[in-house]
Amino acid sequence: MKKKVKFNNYWLIPLALAFAVGVYFIPPVHSRLAWRVDELRTKVIYYFNPPSEAVFQPSGETALTIETAVLTARAEFLLTLTPQATIAPSTETPTPGATPTPTVTSTPLPGSVILPGVVYVDQHERWNYCGPANLTMALNFWGWTGNRDDVARVVKPGNGNLRDSFIEQSKSDKNVMPYEMVDFVNENTEYRALMRNGGDENLVKRLLAAGFPVLVEKGYYERDANGKISWLGHYLFTTGYDDARGGFIVQDAYVKPGKDLLSKYTDYLDGWRTFNYLFMVIYPADRENEVLNLLGPWSDEKWASQHALELAEKDIKTLNGNNLFFAMYNKGSSHVALQQYPDAATAYDQAFTNYSKWDVEKGDRPYRILWYQTGPYFAYYYSARYSDVISLANTTLNETISTPTLEESLLWRGRAYYMSGNTQAAVDDYRAALKVHVNWLPAVQALQDLGLQP
Repeated sequence: MKKKVKFNNYWLIPLALAFAVGVYFIPPVHSRLAWRVDELRTKVIYYFNPPSEAVFQPSGETALTIETAVLTARAEFLLTLTPQATIAPSTETPTPGATPTPTVTSTPLPGSVILPGVVYVDQHERWNYCGPANLTMALNFWGWTGNRDDVARVVKPGNGNLRDSFIEQSKSDKNVMPYEMVDFVNENTEYRALMRNGGDENLVKRLLAAGFPVLVEKGYYERDANGKISWLGHYLFTTGYDDARGGFIVQDAYVKPGKDLLSKYTDYLDGWRTFNYLFMVIYPADRENEVLNLLGPWSDEKWASQHALELAEKDIKTLNGNNLFFAMYNKGSSHVALQQYPDAATAYDQAFTNYSKWDVEKGDRPYRILWYQTGPYFAYYYSARYSDVISLANTTLNETISTPTLEESLLWRGRAYYMSGNTQAAVDDYRAALKVHVNWLPAVQALQDLGLQP
């Protein structure tokens, strides 16, 4: 009788793993699966370190020495070199110039407007492509022939590592700021763009009725990777409204299907409030005066910021619970837009106090807020509260995100380190910011100001 021979097949396991890894890195496979692997990684990190539990506690301490007073004067100079992120428009934003102060016409608005010729663009199969997708829709509406990757190569170029695919290079940049989108239009196309805070429902309708779609930044809630209700920021391209149905017609680049959705007025405004009612208008250059007249007082950037401040103060009196945090945050952001930094710092202190009291039974704390709205850095930095800048950046970079890849937080922490006398830490942060966003001008200038090459 022959004896059976047993073979040990365990040696096939490492071979199978090597084969699986090889297949994973085949470009078509990698482009489809990489985001799932990244999502799984994030899910594991967030499970053990819930980001919504991270709470920043402002100290209120200011640097008051003679040395820091001199450095603060230098900081004021740096303000002219710093994009205002989601707070205020870039220097490229059109201004009325010699045009007389616009007035709003009293022509009754139609009950429904649906703008024709909208080309829907989604953000799928890309990393953090909400901004590029929405801006592409806004530009395509007017006849621009570019695509979302054309936008992304400028506004989120990534680490610049040419060995990686462009999609892989840009994945670490978690968010495209409104000023970056406005700058892209004004500097890279024949069209024009502007943004303002403090918009309202009637203004959006007036622009739509005149043929101008509106791009807003808003917040929304969904279940995150661990099944918890989580707040995120989002752009929404608004292309119509229907009073009979009670909402705006929007193009949502994220959801499926996302074309021609109805966003109820109440839901639209609730989400919009969390971004200080910020809106952008993209338009042909030869129609600038028409846009300014439609905007009326919003054509004046300072008026719009003051109006946003008044809206925030009104919301603070009428809202309660978790919504009160966003109203207080908006107050701080409006003060920043008006360059009223000590007042802004006080408002943000109140907002963060409210944040610590957040009712988590209704959902996670909005821990991504600094990913999108960097006003507290401006407020604390220009109030000489450098330790609070560093502490807030540490909380944001180390506790609210799976990898510390937020160039704005790195930049502001670097500036605060420098003002606190830690030049090497500042340099490290500036260089880290450039690994997220190659050739990013604020970080490049910060290094050059120290006599260093980027």
